[in-house]
Amino acid sequence: MSRNAAMLLIMTGASCMSFVGLVMRLLDTEDGMVILFYRSMTLAAMVALVACLRRKQAPLAFLASLDRTDMAIGVMLAIAFSTYVYAMLLTSVASALLLLSLSPFFAAIVGWLWIGERPHRLTWPAMALALVGVILMIGDGFTLGKTTGNMFALASALTFAIMLVLARRSGRTDVLGGTFLGGVFTIILAGVSALLFGKGVGISGYDLALTMFMGAFTIGIGIALVTWGTGYVPAAEVSLLVLVESVLGPIWPWIFLGEAMTVSEIVGGMIVLVGVATLALATRDRAAPGTALDAGTDPDHKEPQ
Repeated sequence: MSRNAAMLLIMTGASCMSFVGLVMRLLDTEDGMVILFYRSMTLAAMVALVACLRRKQAPLAFLASLDRTDMAIGVMLAIAFSTYVYAMLLTSVASALLLLSLSPFFAAIVGWLWIGERPHRLTWPAMALALVGVILMIGDGFTLGKTTGNMFALASALTFAIMLVLARRSGRTDVLGGTFLGGVFTIILAGVSALLFGKGVGISGYDLALTMFMGAFTIGIGIALVTWGTGYVPAAEVSLLVLVESVLGPIWPWIFLGEAMTVSEIVGGMIVLVGVATLALATRDRAAPGTALDAGTDPDHKEPQ
């Protein structure tokens, strides 16, 4: 695959994931476990399909290839997916997506502490800059009663970063196996939680169609396309390209539903994006094609969508 084609794949995938916030706002149900239960079904199915096509494997061979690393990645993604949905439900789309874009910074810290990857010298100033933006958004969320949602977004960004380090440590060129298991584990977690602690998994036909569309196309196809293209583009450039999700994500609810961003979200979000872009550009020379998950790479959204 050519570099330009891979970049187009990544941007298309990030664009698909940018619609998650809009679809979440269109749902009538606010039961996070029910949303996760049905969304994860089509997510897992779509990722498995793309994995089989990309790896040229039969479905049974794909299932047989899953190992402990895939399971560990799946556990982290299940947590990231779950906290992501609650972030979308409990705070604004803008705050959720912009806080999720902090994953590269968390990955740099976790990679340094866990596997001894020394961060680039500009990681710390870029992170300090992003922290200013986070403080602005968290403060705004506290004022508007959205602190819990913002905390869920930060938790999603952290668990997604741990997944990135797991994938980097394994040296794999894609995380489709782990992403598939993340969907499967989320189905189990959400289904059990909904039955034991909620009102079951009952859902209207309208919400069922939207959640399954979200899992298959906005997230499933989005993650698959981004992951497919990351093996052919330097990791630092991938982290820039996937910012398309954070930029476009808040725009769709604003255009179609009138969900405007607050001043603090705009200013804080721009500061965070500048910090992430600075880190990506600073590490550009160190990144080499051929490794899908190098420093700063974000194959989901960030979308943990």
